[in-house]
This record gives sequence, structure tokens and C-alpha cells, in this order.
Amino acid sequence: MESGSFDRRAVWEPEKRPDWVARFIALGDLLDIKSIVPLDEESLLDHATRNTGLSDFGDDNWQPHFRMLIRLIEEEAKLHFIGRILTRSDMLMYLQARLEIVDACKKHPEIEAETINEPVFIIGFGRSGTTILQDVMSYDPQFRSVRKWEALFPAPPPVAETYDSDPRIAKAQGIAEFVYAISPEWKKMHGWDGNQAVEDIEFTYPAFLSEVWPLGFQIPSWEKYFAEQDVSHHFAWHRKTLKYLQWKYKKPHWLLKNPTHLPRLPQLLEFYPDAKFIFTHRDPITSGDSIVSVQGAIYYWRTNDPWGGNVIAEWVLADNRAEMWDKVIQWIENGTIKTGAYTNLRYHEFMQSPMEAIERAYRELGLDVNPAAFERMRAYLASKPQGVHGKHQYKNAAEDEAVASDERRRYKRYQEYFKVPNEY
Repeated sequence: MESGSFDRRAVWEPEKRPDWVARFIALGDLLDIKSIVPLDEESLLDHATRNTGLSDFGDDNWQPHFRMLIRLIEEEAKLHFIGRILTRSDMLMYLQARLEIVDACKKHPEIEAETINEPVFIIGFGRSGTTILQDVMSYDPQFRSVRKWEALFPAPPPVAETYDSDPRIAKAQGIAEFVYAISPEWKKMHGWDGNQAVEDIEFTYPAFLSEVWPLGFQIPSWEKYFAEQDVSHHFAWHRKTLKYLQWKYKKPHWLLKNPTHLPRLPQLLEFYPDAKFIFTHRDPITSGDSIVSVQGAIYYWRTNDPWGGNVIAEWVLADNRAEMWDKVIQWIENGTIKTGAYTNLRYHEFMQSPMEAIERAYRELGLDVNPAAFERMRAYLASKPQGVHGKHQYKNAAEDEAVASDERRRYKRYQEYFKVPNEY
């Protein structure tokens, strides 16, 4: 969709890199980094199979998507030296995770018989409180969320006895520390430690068909490619992964979070017809400012041209963002999203009285309100340090009256329908 919206991407500026990172990248420009750090299919598949001793990647539906992805990364992403190292490391982890899950499901067909009961999805624009809400609710024992370590290293399947002490937590933390070293500001922006609950996109990488890739790479051709695909392959892998992860360690409900499910909720409901949604809402101008800052930082991990492909317009331009919520309103009003299967949680209400906001959401969704669980959530909130890694600072578009007035007009229906107040 073409849009006349103010484009925050054009005015974003990156944080200064650590000197050693800048020097390493500059030295890479003197080398044949494509040969030193290959991203071709043969090299990646060969290395993943040697690392795991496995060779069955499952059905062949994933491979055309994988081939398209690595081709577009080479052609469009403009990776620097560290970007190539990080990308090869990531691709190997995702390929190895795929091999391990496919192998377990082949050897243990009972995994497919696992049932997923009324999963709860936290859905909203990035920076609208989705992460803190999931963190708090994860202290309710009726829920289980996917942690970073099990998303990256799913084999062997997690078990309750060692879930909080699994050595893979430290392994995942090491990957996080690498990113913190090349991008120190990332700690201020997003919870990303090895034992942190993650968004769904972080455990569906091994499907290789996902909206996630333009969130990490400037690959505009992937957006067009993905829009033309049947996303059932993506959601089938999503469900397979959850069945596998709960096989040895199950709780009554999954508590999941993924802003980028927002445009595809009908397809999600085909795989999880009893899903429940907590829609999080925040002043869309504020969340729009923050998401550009966060995404710019992510791209800068891998490239010197962080917005060169002008990707993710649907997440940064006001017209596109408002249109997404117009579709949600349509799905609510035509019954695709049924009454009792969703609730709205507004950021300002959560920040003022978090437990009241959560209890209201529970009651509207018919979830068990357990006093002991609520006490655990309160204790977590009371102990949670504020700004331990510093405050995430970003440019506020509302300071420009013309921009703010224009975007208020574009977001009018969304803010009125869901009763979302202005923050400025």
C-alpha cells in the first residue's frame, strides 16, 4: 500500500558502534568475506548435518523458501563482516534445530498426538507492553512460554526437573552477549537474555517461511515473495514445535507473544481454533517511534545500510499500521474473532495498575484467577528493577505538530474503537 505517512526511517540515525566493531568491519572490507564466511546452500546444509549427525530435514516444502531466502540475503542485504558471521551462525542453528525436531517427531510419532489447549496469544504493536505482560503472566503456573534457549537449542526436549537450570540457558546467553557486545544499546531496548521468553518468530525460524526475515535483513524482495505464499507451512511448523516442546514438559496453556501475527489472525485460527487473544494497545505514535529505533538497531548489527531496502512499511508507516487494526476490527465485527476469545489491554492502564488490568483480562477470557498465582506475579513486579540497563531513548515524532496532527487523523478509528489515549 502506498502511503503519504511520515516515514521515521528517513530520520533515524544509528548509535555509534564500539571502536573494535567498527575496526573489524572496516578490515572485512579488505577481504573476500563471501568466501571466508559462505552462505550458500551446500555449505550450510553440509555443516548442519555434520554438526548433528542427522540428514532428514523433513518434507521438501521448506527448501524452496530456504533457497530463496539465502539468495536474497546475498543479493540485497549488504552484509558486512560481522553481519555475515552472525548470519551463518544463525542459519546453522536454525537448520540444526529443524533436523533435531524432525528426527524426534519421526522416532516418536506420539508427539503428533499432543494437544494444544486454548493457547493465549499476546498480540499488539511492538513496544505496546507485550514483553512485560508476557514476563509477568509467565509467573502464573497455568502457563508455559517458549524461552530463548529452547527456541535455539530444542534437543533434547525440555523437562520440568531441569527446566530452570538447563545448560542450554548459558549457551543461549553467550549468543546474547555477542550481540550486546556489538550493539550495547540493545540491552536497553529489549529483553533478550538466554532464559527470556521469546516471540513466536524466534522458534519458527526453522520453517524458513516467515515474516521474520525482513525484520532482520533489508531484503525487500522477500516481502513480496512471502505475501504470495501459503502461510499454512509456517503455522504447521509453529504447531509442530509447540507439540515437541510440551511433549516432556506440559502446562495447561501456552502463553505466546508475537506482534507480527496481527495481519494473519484468521490463518492462525485455522491451526488454533480455540486460541485466545490479549490485544495490547498503546498510543500508536509513541510505539511507531520506538519500533523504528529498535529495528534500525537490529539491521545495523548486520549492515552499514540499515534502512537501504525500505522494508517493513506496514510496521512503520501510519496508514499501513492503521489498516492492520482496521482488519482486526472487521474480524471482531464479522465473528472471525469471537466474543470471549479476546480482550483489550491498554498500556496506560497496565502501567497504572498492572494486576487490575491482568485480572480484568483473565476474567474476560475465562482464565483461572488463582490468588497464589497473582501473588507470584505481584512479587515479580515488585522485584523487577527499573532501567537497570539504562533507558531506551528515541526521537519523538509527536514533537512535530504537523506530523502528530496528520497521524492522529490516520489513527482516529483505531484509537476511538479501542479507547487508546494520546500520550502527548
